[in-house]
Amino acid sequence: MDRTVHPFKPERAAGLAVVLALHAAALWSLWQHRLIPGPQEAVTLFVNFITPPVPEKTAPPKPLPKPKPIEKPQPRQIVAETPVPTPTDYVAPPPPPVPIGVVSTAPPKPAGPVTLGGELSVACPERTPPRYPHHSRRMGEEGTVVLRVELNEQGSVSAAQVSASSGYARLDEAALIAVRTWRCNPATRHGLPVRAVAVQPFNFVLQGT
Repeated sequence: MDRTVHPFKPERAAGLAVVLALHAAALWSLWQHRLIPGPQEAVTLFVNFITPPVPEKTAPPKPLPKPKPIEKPQPRQIVAETPVPTPTDYVAPPPPPVPIGVVSTAPPKPAGPVTLGGELSVACPERTPPRYPHHSRRMGEEGTVVLRVELNEQGSVSAAQVSASSGYARLDEAALIAVRTWRCNPATRHGLPVRAVAVQPFNFVLQGT
């Protein structure tokens, strides 16, 4: 083997010293800016390091069971069976139809006139006595006339006729003329005014002069 010893060169040593000085300055600068932890901090970092837990493996969800197809019900035919009566069976006839009431739209017929009891003059506050005919006075005609008088709903005389004559036409006519001017109180039925019928006698008597 050739063990040749190279002579020491001072230029090489000076370059090596410069490189070492640069490395030392760089390390010191990093340590000043806390980019390189010190020995105690390095130990603390290694002690506080916690390994994250491994996530548990979850089982995949079970597939949902497929729904069973719904069976459609088969349509059934409904047949109405009519029992056949035997000769010995008695079949009752159907009941007659109930008649439907017919509502009449015609207005109700007015009821008949009310018959007043007593004389008509009782219900007539305005009445004028008949005038004795002049010719009947001269002829001495006397008698009693009975009139049948009809009143309307307003109490006025609507009709008058002789029910019993006095025997003298002039006396009967005088009684009719007088009673047609009368004004009476109308008769009422259920609180409503109605027509009425009454009789009224007139006595024609001559008195001494």
